[in-house]
Parts: sequence; structure tokens; C-alpha cells
Amino acid sequence: MLALTRRNFIVSSAYLTALFSSHRIFSQTSNLTDLTINDASALIRTGYISPVELTNAYLNRITDLNPQLNAFITVTEDQALDTAREMEEEISNGQWRGPLHGIPVALKDNIDMAGTLTTAASAVFANRTPSEDAEVVRRLKKAGAIILGKLNMHEFAAGGTSDVSYFGPVHNPWDTNRIPGGSSGGSAAAVAARLCAGALGTDTGGSIRSPAAYCGIVGLKPTYGLASIRGIIPYGLTADCVGPMTQNVADAAILMQILAGYDSEDIASIQTDIPRYTSTLTESVASLRLGIPRELYSDTDPQILSSTEEALDVLSTMTHSTQDVDLPQFSAIRPTLVESYAYHAEYLKTHRELYQPITLQRLLRGADISATDYAESRYELSRIRKSIDSIFNEVDLLIMPTKRVLPDFINENSNNPNPIRNTLPFNLYGTPAISVPCGFSREGLPIGLQISGPRLGETQVLGLAHAYEQVTQWHLRRPPL
Repeated sequence: MLALTRRNFIVSSAYLTALFSSHRIFSQTSNLTDLTINDASALIRTGYISPVELTNAYLNRITDLNPQLNAFITVTEDQALDTAREMEEEISNGQWRGPLHGIPVALKDNIDMAGTLTTAASAVFANRTPSEDAEVVRRLKKAGAIILGKLNMHEFAAGGTSDVSYFGPVHNPWDTNRIPGGSSGGSAAAVAARLCAGALGTDTGGSIRSPAAYCGIVGLKPTYGLASIRGIIPYGLTADCVGPMTQNVADAAILMQILAGYDSEDIASIQTDIPRYTSTLTESVASLRLGIPRELYSDTDPQILSSTEEALDVLSTMTHSTQDVDLPQFSAIRPTLVESYAYHAEYLKTHRELYQPITLQRLLRGADISATDYAESRYELSRIRKSIDSIFNEVDLLIMPTKRVLPDFINENSNNPNPIRNTLPFNLYGTPAISVPCGFSREGLPIGLQISGPRLGETQVLGLAHAYEQVTQWHLRRPPL
């Protein structure tokens, strides 16, 4: 922990800039929940607001709005307030753990939290209470974050709508008759509606980025293995990732700084130096070469295509060049199909009737894939994770729509999985990708822009996303709740 001395307070001009900005923003709003993580952190550190009052503001908003959205499955009110009081006492004693000290966040309900119901939105796990925290939860707690509760999702992360849940569908804050995307739909809806300052989601084929796009927030899928997935109910171990979902890019960088790092007990974890993500946000993007994978623009809703092209026009004035690129292709059989079935095989023998019918149907797709086909798909995965490197010898970042279609109405299209064609490739490549708001449809629905970079290219991805955010206004809009 860092002592909050006068010297520490005055030495950082960047911190002072954030502080003055936070006071200005705070003076313009009567609602603490409108503050970003970055702004709230500066105000907490100086004692201008307290973790307890900030936590109460979010808990009150959850009480008011969650009945409309169904974003939370479990609200850990007592535990959150206990932690808030502890964080407040530390601040009063001159102790500061970092930018998440006293910040209320929430977790997708497939991420274990000790002593707290963790269900993956399924009747199969309706009474499941883990005894240990997931590694990312341990990191959040150590950083001083306050956990508000567990967020609704698409059952077992096996779809992209979040209207398939034992606890009922999640509603999109921009139009509560529509899906928020999935599978991290509760996480996206909660952040968009300001029910938490930030949230964690998981992503195996687009489950952070798709709901981020549909709910008008920022969602980052990091490099495969950069953040530990130990203690997270898996969907497919060769592609599963955990990452931040936030109001803006700077907040995503703050959360990613805590999540990133080696975990010796996690089979997917990689050892690498972790840069200071927030410090690199202001670096110049003028030398970046942008790649345009045109195959990911085809069959796209005209409104999404128009917003993406407008975003490209903006980005082209900020960067060095743009050029079309062709991405490596992957066969129809994916390792995750087998891995998801393998995890559920025992439960399917004993609790098959408790699965939602469409979830059961999707899980069983992996049952008849042969060992030979699985081995070949693993070989193919290794091949394309190497071949994508050649693309990033030609360009630095890739730009495309996050989604090709606008969100469906709830229960309208549950039997036809929401397309993940634009998001899935980057899970297979193992490379980082972020979705940021880039426009709105005529119906007032958010549209997302996806930026992907090379393996461990989070600094470039975050940097360009932040630069785009600074010259546009899309991320400042609020749902009509």
C-alpha cells in the first residue's frame, strides 16, 4: 500500500489533471454513478467522496433499475458495504491501494467468488457456492475494489443473446425489449445503466465485445493467457478469456492493469512483462498502419456499415495509412466445441433436464466430434495463431464492425445464435480486440467498432481506441432510463 503523503500528492501532474477534471465533472452531476473509474478514484483519494457513499449510490441505483434490466443475479450488499467501510478507513489513515481503491465493480456469474452463489445462469448450478475466489477476483480485492455482486448472462456462456438464463432474460438499457448481446449481457447492461463502475466479462467467441457493442460501452478481450481464467467456469479452454467492461477506454486500461499477470496455477497463463497500460494511452498514433479485413464488412447492416466507414474516415486522419488485408481462415470444427461438451459430460448424465433446451443442443454439438477431428482442429488452431503474425508484419492494427446486425428483440431469435463471425476470429488467433462505441442506429441503438492488434498488442489497441474516443462523443451518451 502507498502512503498518501503531501509529496506523493503533488509530484504527478497527470494525477492533478485527472483530479481537476474529476472535480469539474462531479460539479456538473448530482449522481455519483455518472463518474468514471478514473474520476471517482481521484475524488476518493482526496476524500472528496467516500467509498461508502459511492457504494450506496450504486446499490440504490441497482434497487431502482435492476427490476427493469435483470442484470444482477446476486447483490452482495452487506459484503460490499463492509469492504467500503474498510477502504474508507484506509484512506483516512493515509493508505491508498491504487486506482481501484473503493471502486464498486461487479462480476459475470461464471466467475467464482468465495462464499457467493456462482451459477453461470443455470439451474444446474443454482445452488453452487465456491469456497475460493477466482484469481482475477483475488486481484480485484487486493487492489481495493468493492464487489457489488454477480451478473446475469447467457446460460454457461453458450450463446450470444443473454435471454437464455435460468434467472430470466437480461434487457438492453437502450431498449428493454431487446437483447443486450452475450454471453456477458448482464455485465454490459449493468455498466451501461451505471449499476456498477465497471464489470468483468468472459469471452470465447465475442462474449465481451458483442454485448459491449450492443450496450454502447467499451469491452476488451485481451491476449489469450494474459489474464488468469483459473476459477472461471469454462466454455472452451483453448479460447476462454476474461476482461474489463467499462464506460470508457481509460477505465478499461485501469482494470486490465490489475487483471494482467502470470498465474502459475492456470494452464492458459503466459509469462510476459506487463506494461503500464494507462501511461501508454496518450502516445502518438500517427505512425500506425491500419488493416481493413473487408470480408468482415460483407453482409452488414447498412447503418452499422455507415458508422464503421465514418469511424474509418476519422481514424485515417489520425494514423499513417490504411490497406485491405485478408485474414487466415479456420475450419468449421473448433476445439471449443469438444471442450465445452467435455466439461459438461458428467452433468449431462445426471442433470440433463436442468439445462435450457437450446444450451443442451449447443453443448451436444461436441459429443460426436472424433478424437482425430479434435486433434486436427488443435493443430489448425496452432497454425493460424502463427500465421496471423504475418498480417501484423504488414499492418499494426485491424479495424472492422464489432457486429454485423443490430440487436434482436428478446426471445425473437433464440434458436438462431447471434452471429459472431466478426469477433470469433480473434479468439482463435489469441490476439487482443476491443469494442468501442462508434455511432447509433435510427432506433437509437449503439453501434460498436472493433480494433484488434497482434499478440500482446494491448497498448496499441487501447491507445488507438482512446485516441478515437477523444475526438468523438459516442461514449458520452446515456441510455434513456
